[in-house]
Amino acid sequence: MDRTLKSISLLLSYPTRELQEAMPEIGGVLASDSRLTAAMRRDLRPLVEAIQGGDIFELEEQYVMLFDRSRTLSLNLFEHVHGESRDRGGAMVSLIETYRDAGFEPVTSELPDHLPVLLEFLSTRPFAEVQDTLADAAHILDALRERLVRRESLYVSAFAALSQLAGVTADSAAVAELLEEPEVDPDDLEALDAVWEESEVRFGPDPNAGCPQVRDMLSKMDEPTNPAPNVAAE
Repeated sequence: MDRTLKSISLLLSYPTRELQEAMPEIGGVLASDSRLTAAMRRDLRPLVEAIQGGDIFELEEQYVMLFDRSRTLSLNLFEHVHGESRDRGGAMVSLIETYRDAGFEPVTSELPDHLPVLLEFLSTRPFAEVQDTLADAAHILDALRERLVRRESLYVSAFAALSQLAGVTADSAAVAELLEEPEVDPDDLEALDAVWEESEVRFGPDPNAGCPQVRDMLSKMDEPTNPAPNVAAE
């Protein structure tokens, strides 16, 4: 297992007391990985220390405000590609099949495209495949990093580390396009309701889904998709 990817997956997971207790080990793993520059390893330390020593209720609130109440910071990667179109359902089914074909069965209530889930899966794969997948998602990771920089969040270091592991420079035009989406104040509940007006995402069989590799799906992230008619919300 790639312990660094597993550690970053945990850093980006919802904070718990168990996660706090694991921070010394996680910090040790990240501090010893020579694939990350010395500067990057130092940059990760404040995030590790903040999670380890922070008040759990404050950590939970900060996490929710960042990643759960802001669509532009969603950790569900297909959210930034397909939104709530039907294409997302087919992509999700394909991703689940990819996990299962590799013998990986996520034990979580999160969607399969949730970044910590994907990173946990990648921690079981050859590093060449890891780099290909992270490179294909580089523009999403960079856009999320830039939004976190604007919010002065310590989580920015986790995304910077992933970009470094990818070993590529994200397409600037693709990053700029993602950053064009306006951000909504997480305290403005009416605006949030309007943004999160969701259509049903279908996870049933897709005759065109097949079993492609993760990178084959992520490599299509830059391709424009034709909006599909919304399915009536529940």
